[in-house]
Amino acid sequence: MARHDGRRPPQLRPLKIRRKFTKVAPGSVLIAAGDTQVLCTASVDPQVPPWMAGKGKGWVTAEYNMLPGSTSPRKRRDRDGKVDGRTTEIQRLIGRSLRAVIDLECLGEKTVTIDCDVLQADGGTRTLSITGAFLALVDALHAVSALPAPHANPIRDSVAAVSCGIVDGTPLLDLDYREDFAAAVDMNVVMTGKGRYVEIQGTGEESTFDQQELDALLGLARSGISQLTKAQRESLGKRWPC
Repeated sequence: MARHDGRRPPQLRPLKIRRKFTKVAPGSVLIAAGDTQVLCTASVDPQVPPWMAGKGKGWVTAEYNMLPGSTSPRKRRDRDGKVDGRTTEIQRLIGRSLRAVIDLECLGEKTVTIDCDVLQADGGTRTLSITGAFLALVDALHAVSALPAPHANPIRDSVAAVSCGIVDGTPLLDLDYREDFAAAVDMNVVMTGKGRYVEIQGTGEESTFDQQELDALLGLARSGISQLTKAQRESLGKRWPC
C-alpha cells in the first residue's frame, strides 16, 4: 500500500527532537513527528501532594493540553479548571507511562510535573507526548541534587509510545490525522526501552480485528518504539540513564 505521504507501512514519520527548548523549566523538549509538534516541560516541586506526605515516596504527574491554534477549526481553551474527558484520559496515560519507569522511593518526597502542550496536531499527539515527556523528565531529574540516595538513579528504564492502525486492510505505523480518521482499527502502544508493555489501547472503529492483525500491529509498534528509543538515547547522549 502506498501511503499518501510516500512512507512505507512500517515507517515512522520524520522525528525531530530539540532539548533545552526553554530556559526556565529544568527539562524542556520540543519534539515533532511529521507535522505534529509538542512542547514537553518538566518542573520539580520539593514536596508531594498532601495524600502522599510522610510516605517517603515521590510523585510524577502530567498535564496535557492542545493549544487553540494547534487544530483547525480553533480549539477553545479550557477555562476555570474545566478539562474535557479526552484531555483527562491523555494526561493520566502520560503520568502512568512515566511512573512505570521511575523508582518513586528513590526520587524522595518530590513532585515532578510534566506539561505537554500540543503546538500543532496531525495525529499521534498522546504518543508523541509520552516520548518527549521522558526526555524532559530525564533532564529535570539531572538537575535535582537532593535525592535520598544520591548515587542511585530513580529512572529504571526508558519509555516511548507510538500509534498504529489498519487502513484499507493494511497495518500501518505512526498514523497521521488523515490515516487515523480513515482507520478501521486504531491502536496506541506504550513500551519501555527493554521491550516491556506499559499500556495497549486498541479499538475497532466500526470494525473488528483478529489475532493475526493484532500481532501485526504489535509487531509494528515494537519496531517503531525500538527506533524511538534509539532516537531518545542519541538525543540524551551521556545523560542516557538506562
